[in-house]
Amino acid sequence: MDAHEPLDGYSAVVASVAESLTPRVAALRVRHGGRGESAGSAVVLTAEGHMVTNAHVVGPARTGEASFSDGTTAGLTVVGRDALSDLAIVRADRPVPDPPEFGDADQLRVGMLVVAVGNPLGLVGSVTAGVVSGLGRSMPARSGNAARLIEDVIQTDAALNPGSSGGALADSRGRVVGINTALAGLGLGLAVPVNATTRRIIFALMHDGRVRRAYLGLVTSPAPLPPAWVERTGRHIALRVIEVVSGSPAESSGLRAGDLVLAVNGHPLGDAQSLQRLLLDDAIGSRTEVTVLRNGALVDVVARPTELVE
Repeated sequence: MDAHEPLDGYSAVVASVAESLTPRVAALRVRHGGRGESAGSAVVLTAEGHMVTNAHVVGPARTGEASFSDGTTAGLTVVGRDALSDLAIVRADRPVPDPPEFGDADQLRVGMLVVAVGNPLGLVGSVTAGVVSGLGRSMPARSGNAARLIEDVIQTDAALNPGSSGGALADSRGRVVGINTALAGLGLGLAVPVNATTRRIIFALMHDGRVRRAYLGLVTSPAPLPPAWVERTGRHIALRVIEVVSGSPAESSGLRAGDLVLAVNGHPLGDAQSLQRLLLDDAIGSRTEVTVLRNGALVDVVARPTELVE
């Protein structure tokens, strides 16, 4: 094809996004003391050298190296990591390209075009494209004795390979809407969304090096509401309490196994992610009103979440 021949619409979009993002996605190599090293990608976050990547890419490392598509390299230090969201912040020791625009994954729809930029298999500046295959997926994460679901994970068929983790998932306008996090299977990739919740996590990691979370001590599962309450509330799903952890704030508040949790502080709940979204640092020690359906009646209980210890 002639270099000056106009591109078709799809190719023009992908090429434009690739041109914008490739300089802003670094290849990472981090050292784990005497236990070898790991590789991945990172997206420039600030003009001061901060970059966002995956917690599983940096692991327990403190230092590493970033390589950019123009051949320049920089030393880096790990500012903070949060295994329960699989996000981490690193900072380069020299100037980096200007950050890209970050979007809002909550505006994505299934079928939308997305472009993944990363460094799979050590190949700097690799670009793949596909569509949003699914939204609202969840992915388990664990840190020490603490476990949770990474919420609202984006599923895409854009090809991801080892080393893609920590790279950018962008919409058709080049806005970063996700941080590629896992190769889930053949033709299936996952990305942590960029949205209001993860922006709070990223801010905490940049400024505090850690994320503080509130802890209630509930094990829950989505469950259907009885028909009469569907008609009354207009909602079909609540959270059934499967287990109340002994000695937890939930036990002290009087919550019981079998309760159907409808709302927390007036916010309706329909899945575990919607509860986790409310249990960040500002909920620690705060009066938290939990509305449950118990034996056919509404019951309000008051709990004071403690800080989650990982």
